[in-house]
Amino acid sequence: MANTKSARKATRVIARRTEVNKARRSVLRSSVRKVEEAIASGDKNTAAAALQAAEPVIMRAAQIGVVHKNNASRKVSRLAHRVAKLGK
Repeated sequence: MANTKSARKATRVIARRTEVNKARRSVLRSSVRKVEEAIASGDKNTAAAALQAAEPVIMRAAQIGVVHKNNASRKVSRLAHRVAKLGK
């Protein structure tokens, strides 16, 4: 248990930020899942549209600090590569 007033406040702040980050992570995962489902369906136009919607969500999560910037870049790159392969 926190002993000092500042430690108690820090605990409250951490709990609040954790809830916010959980929500952001959920939005991030949902957008990635939508792209993966579009890729699985085999429709390149739908997959490209889903990727275009998901990319800013992913990069915003990196800016905010929900995921690391390299992780976000890697996700976008791999999804884009998979979408590009649909045309072949």
